[in-house]
Formats: sequence, C-alpha cells, structure tokens
Amino acid sequence: MRAAMAIGIALGLLTAGAATAQTPPAVVAVPADLRELAEETSFNGRLDADQRVAIVARVGGTLEEVGFRFGETVEAGRVLFRIDPRPFAALVQEARGALRTAEAARDLALLERDRQAELVRRETAPQAGLDNAAASLEAREGEVMRAKAALERAEINLSYTEVAAPFAGRISTTAVSPGAVIGPETGVLATLTRLDPLHAEFPVPTAVLRDYLDRVAAGTASKEAAVTLVLANGSNYGRAGTIDFIDSAVAGVTDSVTVRARFDNPEGQLLDGELVRVNLTLTAPQPEIAVPARAVQRDIQGSFVLVVGPGETVEQRRVTVARSTQGLAVIADGLSPGERVITEGINKVRPGITVDAAAPADG
Repeated sequence: MRAAMAIGIALGLLTAGAATAQTPPAVVAVPADLRELAEETSFNGRLDADQRVAIVARVGGTLEEVGFRFGETVEAGRVLFRIDPRPFAALVQEARGALRTAEAARDLALLERDRQAELVRRETAPQAGLDNAAASLEAREGEVMRAKAALERAEINLSYTEVAAPFAGRISTTAVSPGAVIGPETGVLATLTRLDPLHAEFPVPTAVLRDYLDRVAAGTASKEAAVTLVLANGSNYGRAGTIDFIDSAVAGVTDSVTVRARFDNPEGQLLDGELVRVNLTLTAPQPEIAVPARAVQRDIQGSFVLVVGPGETVEQRRVTVARSTQGLAVIADGLSPGERVITEGINKVRPGITVDAAAPADG
C-alpha cells in the first residue's frame, strides 16, 4: 500500500515538473518601428549669462534702503540701494548759488565791456580801458563755465545716491544693511545677472564641426533650433537653442572649436555657470528603424537582438547599429519594420525556444 502511494506521489511530481517545463517564459517584445529621427552628437557644455554686473556704490554715505529681496528678479531701473541724499542735495544747492553769482558777475562785466566800447567809439576813453573790460568779461565767462561744471558734478553725485538696476535680471544676496556707511571702498554690494536669454558654450571637434557646417550648407541640417540641453539631474530642457556663434580659432590642445547656442529662459530654470550636456542635431529627421537600446546585446561576433518569430519562437538576429539617440538604437541592417524585438526577459530565453510575448504595459 505504501509503495503504491509513493509511486503515485512520484508520478504526480513528474507530471507537475513536466507541465512547468512546458510553460513558455514570459517576455516583453516591442516592434521595430520606423521613426523620424535626427542624427545627434553630444558634448559637455556650460551655461553663460549675456550680462553680469557687480553693483558698486559710486558715492559714500549712509545706506537708507535695500530695495530688493535676495534672489528675486528685478526690472531695469529698479532702485536696489538708496544712500542718504541730503548731503548731496545741499551740495547741489551750493553749486547753483555759485553759478548764479558767477552769472551776475559775468553780466556786470558784459555791461562794462559795452560801456567802454561806446566810450572808445566816441573817442572819450582810451583803447586800454576797452581791452581791460573785454579781458575781465572773458574771466567772468570762465567762472560761469566752472560753476556750471561744478553744478553738473554735484547733480551727478546726487543721482548716484540711488543705485538702480542697469538691466532686468536676478539679484544676489548682499552683505550690507540699512544704517551702514558705504562707498566705493566697500566693494561689491550685490551681483545682477541677466538669465534670459542664456548661452551654452561647448567645444566641438574640428572634424565634427566641418561635417556639420557642410550639411548646413547643403540644406540637410540647420542652425535654427539645432541644440537641446540635458540638465545635471538628467532632465531635458524644454526649449531648443539656436547656434549664433562659432569661434574663428581652433584650440590647439584639443583640436576643437568653441560653439555657442542661445536659449530662451523666461522661467529662469537655467542658471548661470551650470554644467549641461549639449545635444547637437547633425541632420534633419528622416525615417529610420529603431528599437530600445536595452534590446541590443553584444558578443565577440558583434551586436545582436532576440526576435520573436513565427510560432512565438525566439530567433537571434545579427544587426548593425548605426548610432544611439534618445535611448534608442538606430538599426542600419538586420531588422525589418514591425519585427518584434525582446526588451525584457532576455536572460530567460535562448534562440529556438517558444515564449509568451506581451507588449509593454505602457503600450
């Protein structure tokens, strides 16, 4: 009885094992699609602001007001720092008084010159008197000119008590507070940086640049919207850039040329000095067979993919990979559009076995 039970259990285990062995492994397969893809190449680059200025006080005095919050965006003409204007306003009034005195002396000298001229015309006074009066008038004119210059200088210094933003941009922090005495010797009060637009500068090998410029000349590539950015966290910046500068000299050490691309940055997402990955589009988009890059494997013979063929049978297919872009491998030879390529579960299968192939969950 016990022997019969043991035989029955053994047969059950063998049957279950056979059923398990016959269950096709589950894999995920995607069709090799024809996609509109452009040829791209990537470089390391750095973002650079068009305008950046250190804000420095041009006159000395007591700081009355700091007119911004640290890190905010300010408009052109915004008053950033206000220095007590009263001493400078007093100097302006003093200069105006000096000018009026000089003008009065000038007017009196003019009258005397005209009186002496009339006396000489009537031959009732010597020529020397007229000459002296003319010289005195010239001296008074000079005093008026000096007084006007002093007034202008005083007005300029008064205007310097309001330190305004020369352009729209983002303002840094500042180490000074209202009540402090500041002046030119204080140094940089804050830094103003214009963040819209920004430029990405990146070195391009001379051979790559020559090839790209030849394609631009032939009309198969463009400088417009030719550059995209990958930020430090791996995210893609949503606006394309346009190449607006190519250096005229080659860096001898690296045999590369500095290229610059302009990016609009209205939300201030890009930062001055930020390191980025720059993707340069070398050709206009054209239909090409592409599969996810993770589907491509390599051995000593080269690259290959696993294809789900007729009867859900796995086939190994040798392929030629033209390039990789946007997480895709562009296949130059070895695949036809629509063939299903295994992207997940590759380690569970081998050529010749039957699989249970499903499409990706995201469609």
